[in-house]
Amino acid sequence: MIPDDLYKSLKDNGTISSESFEKLTEKRQVPLFSLHWELKTMLYLGVMMLSTGLGLLIYKNIDTIGHQAILALIAAICGGCFYYCFRHKKPFSKELVKAPDVLFDYLLLLGCLSFLTFTGYLQYQYEVFGTHYGLATFIPMVVLFYVAYEFDHLGILSIAIANLAVWMGVSVTPNRLLSMGDFDNNTLVYTYLLLGLMLLAAGFLSERFNFKKHFRFNYLHFGIHLSFIALIFAYFNHYDTNLGFLWLLILFALAFFLYQDALLHKSFYFMLLVILYSYAAVSILIFRLLDGVNNMGGMYLLCLYFIVSAGALMLRIIRLNKQIKAS
Repeated sequence: MIPDDLYKSLKDNGTISSESFEKLTEKRQVPLFSLHWELKTMLYLGVMMLSTGLGLLIYKNIDTIGHQAILALIAAICGGCFYYCFRHKKPFSKELVKAPDVLFDYLLLLGCLSFLTFTGYLQYQYEVFGTHYGLATFIPMVVLFYVAYEFDHLGILSIAIANLAVWMGVSVTPNRLLSMGDFDNNTLVYTYLLLGLMLLAAGFLSERFNFKKHFRFNYLHFGIHLSFIALIFAYFNHYDTNLGFLWLLILFALAFFLYQDALLHKSFYFMLLVILYSYAAVSILIFRLLDGVNNMGGMYLLCLYFIVSAGALMLRIIRLNKQIKAS
């Protein structure tokens, strides 16, 4: 950083003219604007648009191009991207490893997307895995996790987690469960819960053994959403039994543990998630207690609860945010 009085000293010494002094002062008052995130966003969009464009081109000209030519093109793109990344990658480390250049992350992402397209196309057209659909998703999952750790790429890690969910027979987001309304499918709900707990464990173990501990955020992000949503739906599956309250007790126990961990790491985002899911669980209990009241008094109490509790919740969140920033 150039001292504020340097230009004035140069002018007083006669090193620079008055005109130069005025221009330098004017430029100093207008700092440079960083285009870092804008350029990164454009590059990511470019990779996604390229992948989408190749897919549309193949779909519209599949009869004239031929399957072998399409597979060869996808393999060439995938192989070229991985060749560049392996040649320019830095040595592996358990700590954070930054990309060696600007194009590295985006070529790695393009290579992984091309690899997924290649394996999916190969299975769809030639059924190389036969009816072993689990194997068709297991192999890409292993490759993606290896790439994510070898090249230290958070985006690839997210894709690998999604592939893990596909391998387990579910979607990594709860859209499927919400859209299908399949609340009675205990197998689906328990699979979500198992996946969520596995991801939470992976996040804590990453930090515990100091092995790519910056991956902890991605694991906990998916794990918290999946675990809490699965526990809530498990409660609804046993709404009229004592087992339903057991699922809510498990939810509150998990919430308490994750809340303490969020306080320890000063993570407002994870703390916010835990508070919102806990609030939803408490609201479910309040609604169930007032469900037996058939008169308007129960409805008024329920409305009063949501008004008062929502206000108290917002005040609590604001105070926690200030507390974390101050600490």
